[in-house]
Amino acid sequence: VMFDGSSIAGWKAINESDMVLMPDPDTVHMDPFFAQSTMVILCDILDPVSGESYNRDPRGTAKKAEAYMKAEGIGDTIYVGPEAEFFVFDDVKYKADPYNTGFRLDSTELPSNDDTDYETGNLGHRPRIKGGYFPVPPIDCAQDMRSEMLTVLAEMGVRVEKHHHEVAAAQHELGIKFDTLVRNADKMLIYKYVVHQVANAYGKTATFMPKPIFGDNGSGMHVHQSIWKGGKPTFAGNEYAGLSETCLFYIGGIIKHAKA
Repeated sequence: VMFDGSSIAGWKAINESDMVLMPDPDTVHMDPFFAQSTMVILCDILDPVSGESYNRDPRGTAKKAEAYMKAEGIGDTIYVGPEAEFFVFDDVKYKADPYNTGFRLDSTELPSNDDTDYETGNLGHRPRIKGGYFPVPPIDCAQDMRSEMLTVLAEMGVRVEKHHHEVAAAQHELGIKFDTLVRNADKMLIYKYVVHQVANAYGKTATFMPKPIFGDNGSGMHVHQSIWKGGKPTFAGNEYAGLSETCLFYIGGIIKHAKA
């Protein structure tokens, strides 16, 4: 499938805009958010002349990383388990024009709403600032919404092991079960899509922005990682903290290339 690479910021100049989407049949799944039956298939991005993977395609980069690991004899499989945090707001307003620039966030959980009247509820149960980690309902008012996210994710082939309220007001996390690098990278696309769609169905707005609220916790994405060879973990060893030399070099590589 051909598409216009120049319409994606930072990708291609208009005089060399043609690019190719190569469908991966192993990624086929149904999208439950449409009235009409809709099938989704993820794709690799290729250069139309060389047929090689485009160097700015993150899926292609993940595939190259897996191939490099095997070619160098480092391991057979790399597993990753991401935990992406996000905020869900009841209302988001923003303006950016020549005369006004700004935004306003609202949620029944925010401390800024201590004197706000709500038609359908009250503010008696709210997490304090930086006090939202693992509360039970009614302080955690998003249990049903997160559970629905898990149900939809399971329908789309993504297994989530846990979900809970995070430290900040209106902040949440779902933890995906570990899988191979490329497969879980694909699942993170589905994860974010489902979070946005379910929140929208509840009349809310979800965001994965790292720091939408000043003075409270931001959102990150922890990624558990391990490399296995011959059915054994290569990160276990007799070096510092019970780690192997391979693991220490692996950590050093992440630190060295962190800006990338």
